[in-house]
Amino acid sequence: MKQLIAALTLLASTGLVIAQATPVGLWKTIDDETKTEKSLVRITEAGGVLSGRVEKIADPTKQDSTCDKCTDERKDKPVVGMVILRNARPDADKSVWDGGDILDPNNGKVYKLRLTLVDGGKKLDVRGFIGFALLGRTQTWLRVE
Repeated sequence: MKQLIAALTLLASTGLVIAQATPVGLWKTIDDETKTEKSLVRITEAGGVLSGRVEKIADPTKQDSTCDKCTDERKDKPVVGMVILRNARPDADKSVWDGGDILDPNNGKVYKLRLTLVDGGKKLDVRGFIGFALLGRTQTWLRVE
């Protein structure tokens, strides 16, 4: 009987964890053209707001790259360690996070942001856009942890 109760408790708590999934964690970004790993970005939460920092660049020759095309306070700063995702907030049912922005360090442009967990939280659709959400592109990031 104790084993049955323990099993049911474990099953119920697993469902609760899945229901409360967030983008918080480490994510592998994928290059749009080559479809290979580009970087690792760690998303954190503070005060209900998400931010994401580049932890690693996959290409060893680009480890020391800087954001020379940035036009804000990140100009000429190292990309590794840089906050590229800022101020994302959850919607009412916590299925989408938006209201923030994301930087593309390759071109220095900052886009509006929308994050959507997919595949049970194993993937994250990261949409950067200008104006309306229709004008932009979506990348799918893969959860590492």
